[in-house]
Amino acid sequence: MESDSGLRRGVESRLEFIEFRLFWEGHVNRSDLIEVFGVSINQASTDLNRYLGLAEANMVYDKSARTYVRSSSFTPVFHQPDAAQYLSQLRSLSDGIISADDSWIGGLPSFACAPTPARGVSPKTLRAIVTAIKRHEAIEVFYQSMSSLEPAWRWIEPHALVFDGFRWHARAHCPRSSAFKDFVLSRITDTRSSKPADARPSGDSEWEEQVELQIAPHPELSAGQRKAIELDYGMERGVTTIPVRRALLYYALKRLGLDTDPAARRPQDQQIVLLNAAEVALSLGNGANL
Repeated sequence: MESDSGLRRGVESRLEFIEFRLFWEGHVNRSDLIEVFGVSINQASTDLNRYLGLAEANMVYDKSARTYVRSSSFTPVFHQPDAAQYLSQLRSLSDGIISADDSWIGGLPSFACAPTPARGVSPKTLRAIVTAIKRHEAIEVFYQSMSSLEPAWRWIEPHALVFDGFRWHARAHCPRSSAFKDFVLSRITDTRSSKPADARPSGDSEWEEQVELQIAPHPELSAGQRKAIELDYGMERGVTTIPVRRALLYYALKRLGLDTDPAARRPQDQQIVLLNAAEVALSLGNGANL
């Protein structure tokens, strides 16, 4: 039997779903609730009536279409519309992370996403790394480093997972080099022994330190083009600040196209520039020239 708290969560989820469909699709009916939540016809009717009782002005019944439609005075109560969340669902559908049945989107628009190469991360490997992180353990992994010709067993002490925009890494202390490094998960082909970790996550200074990237439109763009870039990046007064862990700085600069001289590309291709390039270069180290 479902607990009171579980029942409340279920009801709240269905009320949020009703509002999601009203905002994004413009309509919702009993069959939508039945299809997504597997509830009975009576329960679906009860949910719709409950929503009407709480937000009566948000929807009206269209007798000809036999469905509830969004009213002109619609104001969200249970669901805060989020464009990023909607687009994330489309991306997850494209990548096969979720199926259409798991998405709240009813009528899918035509869409496509640039393909992302599949990364062969073993579920058992991921489980072992996650367990080591949670237990603060060192774990022995069979790893193929790009600095070695063949894979080898080595100890790592992972404390976090990192996504660089293309692939997942384990952020870990490497006893062999006495340094914190990123280990690509797909290059870990096996794991075996574990033991208590010696290094503390707080010792990873690059992970703890934040660097701010001050981004602005390329100055050689036209006024209209600069305005478009400002909207793209949610800039205020022509500038936005993106905080990033110093450990992820290289990945962030590369993904934003800020890892090379902006003069090497046309302003229309480069689009943005890094205002505090000298400061960021010092954080990046190794004599970087941005």
